[in-house]
Amino acid sequence: MTKPKRKAVAKKSIPTPEQRKSAIEALLARRRERPRPPTLKVENDAITLNHEDDMIVAFKLMETLGSADANFQNGMIFQLANAGSNSGALDERSLNFMLSMVNGVKPQDEVEAMLAAQMAAVHNATMSSARRLNQADNIMQADSAERALNKLARTFTTQIEALKRYRTGGEQKVTVQHVNVHEGGQAIVGNVQGGGGLSQKSEPTP
Repeated sequence: MTKPKRKAVAKKSIPTPEQRKSAIEALLARRRERPRPPTLKVENDAITLNHEDDMIVAFKLMETLGSADANFQNGMIFQLANAGSNSGALDERSLNFMLSMVNGVKPQDEVEAMLAAQMAAVHNATMSSARRLNQADNIMQADSAERALNKLARTFTTQIEALKRYRTGGEQKVTVQHVNVHEGGQAIVGNVQGGGGLSQKSEPTP
């Protein structure tokens, strides 16, 4: 009778003091660059501020949402709470998670805050569709979840592009691919093709 083979137990990697210090410093630097939003509490379907000084938290929330309008702040928090509700009840963990997602976008004004909130809602819906796809019991359920997942993933990508365009003011950049300087001191700008041909040739410039 052969004895069962014992599985080798992997040894835990113990970081050195230098590695610990480096990791802590990197985390602190990242937190200074992107401060965490205030934590909100949900009690009896009411949202409260988890801080002794409500005014300071309110100001930090406005900063998180890129706004100085208390009405906008209250409305946005209410919408985030509803979007993250669980079976009709407000969920504290989901609300703070969505607020963290908005904070990660670093909105600079109300428009960016609204778009960030929509991105957070679409992300949650995308992950829910991924879970339904993973747990599908038949082809019909899998097809439905896959279609929803693809649409939501494309929507999220579109939202990212919309945010980039809004932040840059919709400006377009023109890139010069090739600059050929010929003998005689003239530069011809264009795309170089084989055989010495040029496409999109511009006027010679000194």
